[in-house]
Amino acid sequence: MSETRRLQVLRAIVEDFVQTREPVGSRALVERHNLEVSPATIRNDMAQLEAEGLIAAPHTSAGRIPTDQGYRLFVDRISDVRPLSRAERRAMDVLLENADDHDAMLEQTVRLLAMLTNQVAVLQHPQQSQARIRHLEVLQMSAHRALVVVILSSGKVEQRMITLPEPVDEDALHTVGMRLLVSLANRSASAVPLPVEDLLETVSPDMRPAAALVVHSVESILESGRVDRIIMAGTANLARSGGDFGPAIGPILEALEEQVVLLRLLTEMREDQRGLAVLIGREHQDDSLLETSVVAAEYGPRHGGEGAKLGVVGPTRMDYTTSMSAVRAMARYLSRILSDD
Repeated sequence: MSETRRLQVLRAIVEDFVQTREPVGSRALVERHNLEVSPATIRNDMAQLEAEGLIAAPHTSAGRIPTDQGYRLFVDRISDVRPLSRAERRAMDVLLENADDHDAMLEQTVRLLAMLTNQVAVLQHPQQSQARIRHLEVLQMSAHRALVVVILSSGKVEQRMITLPEPVDEDALHTVGMRLLVSLANRSASAVPLPVEDLLETVSPDMRPAAALVVHSVESILESGRVDRIIMAGTANLARSGGDFGPAIGPILEALEEQVVLLRLLTEMREDQRGLAVLIGREHQDDSLLETSVVAAEYGPRHGGEGAKLGVVGPTRMDYTTSMSAVRAMARYLSRILSDD
């Protein structure tokens, strides 16, 4: 059995099983794929693949299905990870053009990824602790109300409304914002608590109560960006794959809902030379995900961020070629958009 044909047979079994969800027999392989050998030869090849633990016979079926080890060899041999098609890029452009802000853009990205892959799409919300303060502005909304706006190097725009103890002149309030920006510009978002007393020295005594409120508002913004969370879409896709899981779908849905398992998983996954991280079936350390595969890629701007990931969760009988292409392409596309903000 040649190495080349061995991989061809394995690839054909994976592709057919992903498409049909039925065990694959030798005659079907000959009919559907241009393998240029007889069914008897294919049966010998399949026997060898089974001996190597790459395929298995479910119950008494004459056909074979891939094992986790077989999927792993198949995935590792995928070298042609295609970019987004023109239609897919246009779909993403349209969705992102309609996004009102940074968070909406991330949510739209997850929805589109779920649509493209028919899997559960997950996005690890980027922590801001390595981002830096790019801009700060204080806008007077009324005599006793002001809006604090902070823009981070990650592209994140945050706003907080504050109530002022005394009416403040609009120009004076603007000056407070500008002086604080001079002190805080390019400061790491992880640098909390902020040196409040030092910052207050930069403004006039009569403006210090208002300035203190602004500084504490900025601290609140920076603290909120350090909370881990996940954006998710397409859970119904997993439910539609229920036949792949059986009773295992309950723990899987619970793991997705709780998010703690996914957050740890995405954080620990490491990309290969293709810019992708793939975990298959029993490669998972958490029992609730043993029937699933996860494909993920890192995204984020060139400056700031902490390697947050975008990915999909689905059955081990996943269309890996499509999922890997979509995940990597959208992660790169999203990174470019965030870098250009």
